[in-house]
This record gives sequence, structure tokens and C-alpha cells, in this order.
Amino acid sequence: MADVTQDKEQSKALFGVVRRAFLNLGALPLVLIAVIVFFGVQEERFLSADNIFNVVRQSTYLAIIAMGQMLVLLTAGLDLSVGSLIGLVSVVAAQVMAPYADGSPDLIVWGCVLGVLAGLGVGVLVGVVNGVGVAFLNVPPFMMTLGMLSSLFGAALLLSGGSPVYGLPEVFSMYFGFGRFFDIPAPLYFTVALFVLVYVVLNWTRLGRYFYAIGSNRRAARLSGVRVKFYTLMAYVMCSLLVAVAGLLLLARIDTGEATLGQSLVLESVAACAIGGVSLFGGIGRVGNVLFGAFFITLLTNGMNLIRVESYVQQIVLGLVLIFAIVVDQFRLRYMGQLRTE
Repeated sequence: MADVTQDKEQSKALFGVVRRAFLNLGALPLVLIAVIVFFGVQEERFLSADNIFNVVRQSTYLAIIAMGQMLVLLTAGLDLSVGSLIGLVSVVAAQVMAPYADGSPDLIVWGCVLGVLAGLGVGVLVGVVNGVGVAFLNVPPFMMTLGMLSSLFGAALLLSGGSPVYGLPEVFSMYFGFGRFFDIPAPLYFTVALFVLVYVVLNWTRLGRYFYAIGSNRRAARLSGVRVKFYTLMAYVMCSLLVAVAGLLLLARIDTGEATLGQSLVLESVAACAIGGVSLFGGIGRVGNVLFGAFFITLLTNGMNLIRVESYVQQIVLGLVLIFAIVVDQFRLRYMGQLRTE
């Protein structure tokens, strides 16, 4: 009899762990285990230390973009313009830096600083336009950012003439793209620093609390005295600023400004958030889980590359993963609602 009681207690404890993981992480644990098992069996290189470290390094860019996307999703918004913004940032920054590449060391450093400031300035400007359109002009986030996606892509093509922008200073790529400190890639330091910043904002500041409040119940937040329009604008500005940082890091990595640089990252950033437990309906999500979501998406892509899955098929798989994450999110929200009523 004691054994039966002990088994029941163990089963109850296990169920509690599974339930907490489901409520906090959504579909991530299930799909992560499935991916590791599947690709680990298919390709022996998949679980090697070198490959895992490579996945971590590659996921840094997506992680930064996904953190920005999360800020908008928390307010029940969406930013589809992130991919085109990366391309525009890379083109603008490259065009500003290129004329200084053959100058004196002081001019090269000055050119890099101007290029970085130009890229960040583009990010802030785009964030303001998106935020004003959504918050003050009441344009639906989907339509506003979809229009910006097309406009920014056209602007990047216009500025670059449809061709890649070459001739960046070597020092820019050396330090921000391929630089290593204590044998750790430079982009990883930026990702960790931005993660800490976003974590502090969301958990320890009024700004973060208001993001959650707006996404949970916009009307209640407004009646409570929250300046909903202003804080919605801030979410889009912060999102675009983070995306601009990722665009600059990608520019340093490939050493070329290209209008098409971030086109695939729109779907991947939303998928990373959704698979990491961020509700697409606002008000729910943790930035730490978003990092794991970005790691999962990169790991999935890496596994498909190792077993030589065609790029078109990879897009199908990523789309299905996003749909699966949204379906799981729906079940999670319903389950959380049932727990509140009990």
C-alpha cells in the first residue's frame, strides 16, 4: 500500500514538473528533444562539441532579433519589417563606412563610428514610424509593418542600386564579425549584454511592466493610467533598435551590405518567440525562453543543412514549426484560463 501511495506521489510530482514546463516554455521542450534525437541519429557530427558551439554562435543574430520581436509581441503587436530593416541598415552603414576604408587609422575609426551611428539611426527612425502608425494612427500592426517591409526593401535596393556594397574597413569586420576575446566570438558578448539589458527592462522597470499590462488588457491598462500609445511606440522603437544592432553584426560578419540580407529572419524571429512560449496575443513571455527558442531554430536549420535538406524544404519545415507553436500556444492559454477559474 505504501508503494502505491509513493508511486502516486511521484506521478503527481512529475505531472507538476511537466505542467510548469508547459506553462513556462510551451512547445519548446518537446520539439527540442525530438530534434536532438532525430538529427543525432541521422548525423554523428550533429551532437559534436564543435557543431554545438557553432550553433550557439550562429544563433546570436537571431536571438537579438527575436528579443526585439518579443517586445512588440508582448504588447499584442507584430513587426514584419525586421528582415528588410536588417538589409537597409547593412546598406546604409556600409555606404557610410566604405569611403573611409583606405584612409588613415583615425579616419577608419571615425568612419566605423559614423557607420554604426547611421545604422542605429535608421533603426530608431523605422521604429518611430512603425510605432506612430500602430499606436497613434491605429493602423493594424500586421498591415503597418507589412507595408514597411516592402518600403524598406525598396529603399535598400534603391540606395545600393541592387548590388552589394563592398569595401568596408577591415577593422570593422575584424573586431565585430570575427573578433574573439578569450576565444569567445564577439557577437556572443553583444547578445549576452543585450539579454541582460532586456531582462532588466522587462523585470525590474516600469517600462517592462507596462509592456505586459498593455498586451494582457489594453483597455484596463489605459484606465489604470498607463500611457498606452507612448509605451506601444517605445516597444517598436526598442525592437527596431535591437534589429539594427543585429544588422550591424551581420554586416561585420559577411563584410558586405546587401538589401536581401535578413529576408528569412522575419519568419525565424516570430517562430523563435512562439516556440519559446511568447504568446502571439500579448502579455505572456520570458526573454530567457526566447534565447532558447532562437537556439532551437538555429539548431533545426543546422541539422537540416547537415543532412542536406533542400532550402525550399527547410522553409516548409520552419512554417510547420511556427504553426505547431501557435497551436500549442492556444492550448496553453486555454489551460491557463482554466487554472485561473479553478
